[in-house]
Amino acid sequence: MKNKNIIPTDKEHFMREQDFIVSKTDLTGRIIYGNEIFIEFSGYEEHELLGSQHNIIRHPDMPRAVFKMLWDYLSEDKEIFAFVKNMSKDGSFYWVFTHVAPILNAKKQKIGYTSVRRMPNPKAIPIVADVYKSMLNAERQAGAKNAMAASGDVLNTLLQEKGVTYDELINVLQAL
Repeated sequence: MKNKNIIPTDKEHFMREQDFIVSKTDLTGRIIYGNEIFIEFSGYEEHELLGSQHNIIRHPDMPRAVFKMLWDYLSEDKEIFAFVKNMSKDGSFYWVFTHVAPILNAKKQKIGYTSVRRMPNPKAIPIVADVYKSMLNAERQAGAKNAMAASGDVLNTLLQEKGVTYDELINVLQAL
């Protein structure tokens, strides 16, 4: 369970180009595997991560609509790429470019999810951070009941203005 006593700081850790953070969860989002790089960047011990919800590393600067979209994709057995700001156990943060996909067994039944994170394009982070800030502001202004929809509307308006899909936007940003 996420520790609500962790206070976010301004200290940022940067992924190295050769790093890949890998984690796997069950169908409910509980961590069943994390590689050494995941443990390093999260700041948690392996035993603290295993069995915990993956949102243990969720940074409060992340709009809820991003995670709703992630779960929407996964519920349709689709993979998704996203820029995510994660929070370490000490309150520091790190940005990742993540790929999340369903794990299927031999019978093609979904049994969990895998997430592979790598260094995001540094040129994309200020752009993404501004979009996320706008989404968070919309969430706060709308109130808890309508926050998710308001945040999603900000993202959808941006996509319409740019004339791109979410997947196209993410790929362009990572390729800047």
